[in-house]
Order: sequence, then C-alpha cells, then structure tokens
Amino acid sequence: MERFRLSEAPALKPIAGRPPFQAARELIRRVQADCAVEIDGSAYSVPWRLIGETVRVTIADGVVRIHRGIHKVAVHLICVGRRGRVVDPTHFEGLTGFKPSRAAELALSPVSPPSPTLLRPLGEYEAIVGGGF
Repeated sequence: MERFRLSEAPALKPIAGRPPFQAARELIRRVQADCAVEIDGSAYSVPWRLIGETVRVTIADGVVRIHRGIHKVAVHLICVGRRGRVVDPTHFEGLTGFKPSRAAELALSPVSPPSPTLLRPLGEYEAIVGGGF
C-alpha cells in the first residue's frame, strides 16, 4: 500500500463529518515529579497539580498540546533537538518554594553527557564479565 505524501494532504476532502487529513501524533504520557512529560527526548512542563497523572499529548503543526480529560492543560512549541526543556513558569505557581523571580532557572539548558575521562574503558568491563565482545 502506498503512503500518502504530505503534498497531497491539501487535496483530501472531509468524509462524513470527519476533519480533513492532518499529520498529527497522539501519545499518552505520565507527568513526572519534575512537572513535565517526556516527548522525543525533550521535556515539556505541565501544571504541578498533575504530577503522577496520565495525560494525552497531541503533536501537530509544530505545537505540543497536552490534555487531561477534556481540558487542555498546556501548549508548547516543539523543542528542536533532544534533551531540551520547555517550561511555562505559570505551571509552578502555588508550589511551595516557587519564586516567580527564579522562573528563568526552570528552563534548564540541555543536560550534557559525562566527559569521556569519567567513563571506564571497555577492557574493565570485559575483565569483570570475562571475555571480549
């Protein structure tokens, strides 16, 4: 079966009340303790009251929309690359210890990998396990 090309999408017509073709992804995620959901290696903030809850994420047209039930709880532009963190400071309001003046600190820079000097040589692992790979 041949796949549709994105260039063909505008020519598609709605059928029986269904919306027209749209390239979108829908995911289910659990809100982590850092008030964020992970999507494609990047973190997107969600209101802190939803920690531990399951949310529905829709990605379309360069925008990430996060829903809890029928309510939209967050909207973010897609983060380009991996290990990014997209934060809306209003998601932390009411949280004990939150200071609006420190909101810029919430948008942490991507986590850098450990320096190669801290990694063990593969020979050490081979010695422990016994044998080479």
